[in-house]
Amino acid sequence: MRVLLVEDESVLAQTLASGLQADGFAVDVAADGVDGLHQARTIDYDAIVCDIMLPGISGYEVVRQLRAAKVWTPVLMLTAKDGEYDEADALDLGADDYLTKPFSYVVLLAHLRAVIRRGSPERPVALTAGDLLLDPATRTCRRGAIDVELTPREFAVLEYLMRRRDEVVSKTDIMAHVWDSFYDGDPNIVEVYVGYLRRKIDVPFGRRSIDTVRGAGYRLRDDTPRPARP
Repeated sequence: MRVLLVEDESVLAQTLASGLQADGFAVDVAADGVDGLHQARTIDYDAIVCDIMLPGISGYEVVRQLRAAKVWTPVLMLTAKDGEYDEADALDLGADDYLTKPFSYVVLLAHLRAVIRRGSPERPVALTAGDLLLDPATRTCRRGAIDVELTPREFAVLEYLMRRRDEVVSKTDIMAHVWDSFYDGDPNIVEVYVGYLRRKIDVPFGRRSIDTVRGAGYRLRDDTPRPARP
């Protein structure tokens, strides 16, 4: 297994590289974000271990640019920063796992093996259906070049539908994933929010991307222009 280690602390980089080599990995080391990004884009690695705080460009930017370039190599991010928002940012930008310094080498090795086992399936950060784009990392929605303002609940319903594009999902499924377990209101609230979404992402653009499947639920697909009225 070939691993890229992007770490600017030379002692830590050498220690980790030596340990990984002793455990049978082939290891390349980059000391800054620019070099790390270049290597990650030109060499087919099995995994990348990347610090967040790097010279040149940050680990966040390395991951963002890799995913934008459709490079899906699993990424384990390392950082001395300790906070839930840092972890959320890393994962939202496309990282696969996160480890806070200081850490045990044994724990790092376990995390690294886990991301390698999961492999590198295509998993774009931004979700698309035709010219509709939803980016969970930046909480933005666009139809073509036009921004669409969504409430948090509308965003959550649309995200669930887009992650299951072309699948029929029931009102019960949507309720279970978007509303919390304490909600005991009318399940037709899902229908209400689908209506809100249609009025925002479809009607103004002459599109029809959310189908109602009678007796089953809803299906979001690559949108098609609405038929012209005679």
